[in-house]
Amino acid sequence: MVFTNKYWGPLESNNQLITQQRRDQELQIVSEDCSTRKKKAGDRDNDVMNEVYKTHEAIQSLDKSISMLQMELSASRNAQEQQKTDGSSTTSEADGVPPRKKAFMVIGINTAFSSRKRRDSVRETWMPQGEQLRKLEKEKGIVVRFMIGHSATSNSILDRALDSEEAQHQDFLRLEHVEGYHELSAKTKIFFATAIAKWDADFYVKVDDDVHVNLGTLAATLARHRSKPRVYIGCMKSGPVLSQKNVKYHEPEYWKFGEEGNKYFRHATGQIYAISKDLATYISINQPILHKYANEDVSLGSWFIGLEVEHIDERNMCCGTPPDCEWKAQAGNVCIASFDWSCSGICKSVEKMKFVHDQCGEGEEALWNALL
Repeated sequence: MVFTNKYWGPLESNNQLITQQRRDQELQIVSEDCSTRKKKAGDRDNDVMNEVYKTHEAIQSLDKSISMLQMELSASRNAQEQQKTDGSSTTSEADGVPPRKKAFMVIGINTAFSSRKRRDSVRETWMPQGEQLRKLEKEKGIVVRFMIGHSATSNSILDRALDSEEAQHQDFLRLEHVEGYHELSAKTKIFFATAIAKWDADFYVKVDDDVHVNLGTLAATLARHRSKPRVYIGCMKSGPVLSQKNVKYHEPEYWKFGEEGNKYFRHATGQIYAISKDLATYISINQPILHKYANEDVSLGSWFIGLEVEHIDERNMCCGTPPDCEWKAQAGNVCIASFDWSCSGICKSVEKMKFVHDQCGEGEEALWNALL
């Protein structure tokens, strides 16, 4: 007989152990399978979101294309109606009118007969001159012009002086408009109508001649909104409606805005703003029936208030003069435009424009390197 100290567990206990191990293995397999499925599901979710984003972009692009076609159709019908009214059936090409030039943006610098020194201060700082101005149009599609109408007296000394200045610089866009401070709303309408008849651009910009502008930063900012169908870009504000007479910015039609003390609807401040092509087309087509308020920026805002328009509040379009724009430039946040709110432009801009440009300018290469 042989004795041993080994203990042999019962067969039933061993079977339970094997069953437990098998269960653990099965649970691990199931767990790993779930993790794999979750990962695959997460990847599928990301793929779906990417497809949704691409589809949204495609719809936005299509919406812009449809909008532009509608606007161009309306413009064509409007032109045909005008031809019928005038008793003319010839085309613009047959009349010797050149076709519209393609551009990225057209900038109209609002100026007056008495503002020669202001214009020179702009030419000496942020506005390219001569061959550089033509190169800017050809290579970047950026058109910059001083916009001005005519004096009340035909061929006056003011007009002749401007003709001489134009011969020297070739940087004016002459408007069929009689100049006058209280005619800025009418001038704005005529500018957009004239500009869109001459250039087929993505954006049209109005700026005052006592404002400093960084053209490269402006172009890069507008390029980010290129795919949107109807945009109105500027420093949006909502100031009080001034009913008192003999005050600056008095609103004769104050009663239309409700009770005394009310504010205007949100609109871009008048020193600088930009609108997309279809909005400029809308203004051109509907010129005769667009109401003019006393203040030009209010007028523009009122023309869009009932339309499907995206208002973009771009605070870089209303920086203060140094040190404000200087600090922002040093921090890498270059301003689009700079001026003094207290003067509705740069105070004493003729003397101060170069200083603002030196402190807040984007640098010569920024404009030519801007991705549009």
